[in-house]
Amino acid sequence: MNIENSVHTPGKWRFRFVYGVALLLFLIAGGRLFYLTVVDKDFLQNQGEIRAVRTEAIPATRGMILDRRGEPLAVSTPTWTIIANPRALWKLPRDPSLNIGPEQEIKRLAEVMGVGRAWLQERFEANKTRSFMYLRRQIPPHEADAIMAANVVGVSKTKEYKRFYPAGEVASHVVGFTNIDDKGQEGIELAYDKALEGQPGRRSYVKDLTGNIIRGIGVEEAEHPGENIELSIDLRLQYLAYRELKAAVTEHRATSASAVILDVKTGEVLAMVNQPSYNPNDRSKLEYEELRNRAVIDLFEPGSTMKPFTISAALMSGQYSTESTINTAPGYLRFGRFTIRDAANYGVIDFEKLLIKSSNVGASKIALSLPQDAVWNIDYELGIGSPVGIGFPGEATGVLPSHPKWHPSEIATLSYGYGLSVSTLQLAQAYMVLANDGYRVPVTMFKQDAPPAGKQVIPKDVARSVVKMMEAVVQRGSGKAAQIPGYRVAGKTGTVHKVGSKGYEYDQYIAMFAGVAPATNPRLAMVVMINDPKGREYYGGEVAAPVFSRVMEGALTTLNIYPDLPEGLREVRLEPKKVPYQVVQGG
Repeated sequence: MNIENSVHTPGKWRFRFVYGVALLLFLIAGGRLFYLTVVDKDFLQNQGEIRAVRTEAIPATRGMILDRRGEPLAVSTPTWTIIANPRALWKLPRDPSLNIGPEQEIKRLAEVMGVGRAWLQERFEANKTRSFMYLRRQIPPHEADAIMAANVVGVSKTKEYKRFYPAGEVASHVVGFTNIDDKGQEGIELAYDKALEGQPGRRSYVKDLTGNIIRGIGVEEAEHPGENIELSIDLRLQYLAYRELKAAVTEHRATSASAVILDVKTGEVLAMVNQPSYNPNDRSKLEYEELRNRAVIDLFEPGSTMKPFTISAALMSGQYSTESTINTAPGYLRFGRFTIRDAANYGVIDFEKLLIKSSNVGASKIALSLPQDAVWNIDYELGIGSPVGIGFPGEATGVLPSHPKWHPSEIATLSYGYGLSVSTLQLAQAYMVLANDGYRVPVTMFKQDAPPAGKQVIPKDVARSVVKMMEAVVQRGSGKAAQIPGYRVAGKTGTVHKVGSKGYEYDQYIAMFAGVAPATNPRLAMVVMINDPKGREYYGGEVAAPVFSRVMEGALTTLNIYPDLPEGLREVRLEPKKVPYQVVQGG
């Protein structure tokens, strides 16, 4: 019995040893499993998410740009962008007999995309170490669906937004445009990019090794759309002004042109147009010169359109009254070798006739009789030489020269609009002040609910007297082509020689007309500038005034602004703070 027990003892110990080792291994494995699934769970989950979970940005809709009546000027439309994971594609096993491999996938993709196989394969090979590549951006849904139907490994789609501009070239210089990444590049799109772009969100999903989405996890952060911006522009007036300006440029074979309409009570820009223009929806043939918002950027000498302000300075000085006269004989004025001339010897004339005849000699003699900075001061108060401040990118400041001691010829030339430079918008702002009884309000590109606070820069009686004198320019002077049936118009023509590399070019001109209407209770101020008209007609009264007439007539009727009251009731004027422009009855 003892022998038998001794024989079986070694086998029993071996069994116990093996059993113990197996149990120990089981306990170690169980402990490790417990540690990994319970103690170190967060680490493992994080590693798994790094390898399989992806986070994708949810694009935010860019805010709309609207005109004052809610008409869209810029909207975002949803599109699809096709992307690829080249690294996942090149990891595919190759089996030509089964038609499996990266080359076969690229061939199918090239066929459905309608592009060359060699070109597409070259792109994939150049990016083979990358996990992201654009294939086609911002395409319609039906095109994206056709590509995705091919089920090419590593190819997926993502939503993007593309900007669309319903008004096209008519409002392009005001609105501007965005690039393919939806970032503002010009105009309001650039100036207010931060407000418009919105805040993108984030969502998570699980992908397999080839980049295909297995399931979505959820939205981590919701997107927030951009703010809508409501401009002061009235698209009806914008279309009208654009059409007439383009027709005038074509008719007179001009190099460029611009026009601005302002609400004199609120300072709102109701229309701002330029030629040449461009279509922001198709920029394939865009040229740099077409991008210029000339109404804000381009500068020119305003010429005779500044004479009403010289007369304003004279009336403000107390040295002159509306009945005063000035002797312009013999029709010229010499400063050494520099001579200022009129078209004829007008002799003794009053201020109204000075404007009608556009006498340079008369304006010069008035300015020389005043304190040397009198004309400069009023130009400065009207905003000449200072940015208008509408927030538009690249806005020009203009030039208003200032001298410690003025030479008489400098004072004289300043009086009739030479030796300084303005933009179309700055000149419109100056006429807006005259039309608003000398009260200057800030110019704005945004719709106003009420007239803003401003500053009285010209006495009311002076402003009204000068506007009345400007009526005579339209009734009996060079501005006859600016007349509008049923309305009284006040304005001033201007024709200046262009400045070249060697001085003034005597065969190149800038034609202008600046005016307000209705003259008895002005509601709108408008400036038309046409650069380098070619042909027999080049004066402001011939080229720019007819454009003013057609556009202003359409604007007055579109806005339901009544014609002027009869002569005996002309002093009945409505207070601007009580009457927003939409319901003003004129007169």
